[in-house]
Amino acid sequence: MSVKIKLCGMFRDCDIDYANEAMPDYIGFVLEFPKSHRSIDRETALRLKKRLSPEIKSVGVFVNSPETTCAEYANCGIIDLIQLHGGEDAEYIKRLRRLTKAPIIKAVKVRSADDITQAQTLGADFLLLDNGTGTGQSFDHSLISGVEIRQPFFLAGGLTPDNLRQAALDIRPYCVDLSSGIETDRVKDREKMLAAVRAVRYG
Repeated sequence: MSVKIKLCGMFRDCDIDYANEAMPDYIGFVLEFPKSHRSIDRETALRLKKRLSPEIKSVGVFVNSPETTCAEYANCGIIDLIQLHGGEDAEYIKRLRRLTKAPIIKAVKVRSADDITQAQTLGADFLLLDNGTGTGQSFDHSLISGVEIRQPFFLAGGLTPDNLRQAALDIRPYCVDLSSGIETDRVKDREKMLAAVRAVRYG
């Protein structure tokens, strides 16, 4: 199965060590969003990025941050991709593209098939289909089957090492994305991270 995997919400040195062992395609940093217990600042992100295997791409998760902030993180090499998880619109994405060449992922809170259709008009490189902002719950995956999705998308929300392979087989996303599904007591769990990557790569 050629589906890629992203392990999101890294915030401790050991999280990066676990990721380097598991070797997902992507890891994610929640940047400057104090409402999340996974949020980290620039200094921490820089330290973790230096610790990360160069074979793993880093994604910066932003919620309604200034375009200049997102671009700065990308242009200085802390992150390789920008993930927008707030109310950013097409004009925002146009302005961001003028500031950086980093690929852009736009998260979509899926409540109807129309949410997916509308998101495809925003000009992002990828969509991330999710139930919300880090809820850990899945959305109704049947909504995807009624939409022509013309760009690669990440599938998030309610995925765990136990169910992500079936979800990947059924839905065929570009990438599966886990955060709370690889945690125990709100911190990253090495065994779950290793199991998630194994499930996608080897079944």
